[in-house]
Amino acid sequence: MSASPLSTTGPGTFPRGIHPPEAKELSASGKIEVLPTPKEVKIALLQHTGAPCEAIHKPRTEVEAGAMVGSSEAFVSAPVHSPIAGKTAKTCSVTLPNGRHVPAVPIKATGEQLEGDALFEEIFGGEWPTSGLERYSADEIRTATREAGIVGLGGAAFPTHVKFAVNPEKPIDTLLINGCECEPYLNADNRLMIEAPMPMISGTMLAARAIGAEQMVIAIEDNKPEAIAAARKAAEGSPVRIQPVKTKYPMGGEKQLIPAALGRIVPTGGLPLDVGVVVMNVGTATAVARAILRGKPLTHRVVSVSGRGIVSPKNILAPVGATYQELIDLADGLTPDAARVIAGGPMMGFALGELDTPITKGTSGIVVLTEAEVRERNETNCVRCGHCVDVCPLHLVPTRIALASRARNWDLAKRYHMMACMECGCCSYACPAGIPLVQLIRTGKASAPRA
Repeated sequence: MSASPLSTTGPGTFPRGIHPPEAKELSASGKIEVLPTPKEVKIALLQHTGAPCEAIHKPRTEVEAGAMVGSSEAFVSAPVHSPIAGKTAKTCSVTLPNGRHVPAVPIKATGEQLEGDALFEEIFGGEWPTSGLERYSADEIRTATREAGIVGLGGAAFPTHVKFAVNPEKPIDTLLINGCECEPYLNADNRLMIEAPMPMISGTMLAARAIGAEQMVIAIEDNKPEAIAAARKAAEGSPVRIQPVKTKYPMGGEKQLIPAALGRIVPTGGLPLDVGVVVMNVGTATAVARAILRGKPLTHRVVSVSGRGIVSPKNILAPVGATYQELIDLADGLTPDAARVIAGGPMMGFALGELDTPITKGTSGIVVLTEAEVRERNETNCVRCGHCVDVCPLHLVPTRIALASRARNWDLAKRYHMMACMECGCCSYACPAGIPLVQLIRTGKASAPRA
């Protein structure tokens, strides 16, 4: 694929990748439902990339919905807020799906709470302007974004205000909004674009002001025609361009979406800003609009609860800190043959051990697989077929990285660019030998000594 750093449109796809069964139909038509207010939420003090927060209230403190309950002075961090009115309790420890043990602030609900349609309308409803936004300066947008605790809602949970920090040596000309949601089963972003596209457009324009980008593109996979139509209607009269791209996994990866949508190639080990681009998720753009235009922090997010191990797959607007169990209960629980609960999607998510685990800002989905779907293949020796190389969207050699990691040969693993791997799972999906390639690479990243 040829590309110019100045190109503004791409071919709509990227080399390699895979086409796993999408299973989107299970929840694609399910309108967003609002989770009833839990009796208690647990707000993890680390639910983002970067430094953890510290609790800022003593136990038994009454807090309002939206009140900040954890903060940090570190630049790469994001404060956390209470989604409900309630009373704080003594800080406890929770185990997140990735295995990390982190402190959390329990908050017991007290008094009346905004719920149901009224809560949905408060978060997403009303007028969202696309004109007059020039009254907000870049500094104002960056500051409000940080104070609102906004992080990437596509799963990475990288603090958004850090992306907004302008580097004069690497100017940004394009803001690319990721509406692909390429993971099988998940429809949270899809439903958000269908049901509440206007705040996404406003947030896109505000984010572009923060980084000085003149071009604004929202890329949506072509298996989401309703979302494409809704976004186009919402963007009418604005400078935001809606660009469909081909359905392929992992189209949602930055280094795949940028070539597909813009025709620019991010170098191995490089970042989108190296080619003049900042990438954000559609939910993140929506949260930016709410923070700037309404002064509200990030306290709720849409979560897909899907899979053939779920009785009634749904898309749920839930408060951060509610448990996986509460969301599953709203979806009428597990089927008798449910075997594995995954936090996130089946390609990049983590198997969940405890259902009382609280959801975080980065929780995009809960997928439950059945016994038939998780029946494990017996691992055999690598047959050097090259399938993992054929599908790797980053042009790596996954089997060599994985086997070097298994042998704890860190020099060899790094020579094959272990740290560049995005852990998308294409290699594991394609491997006929059943080698857990992505798991071995993930373990290697965690175990290798830091340079």
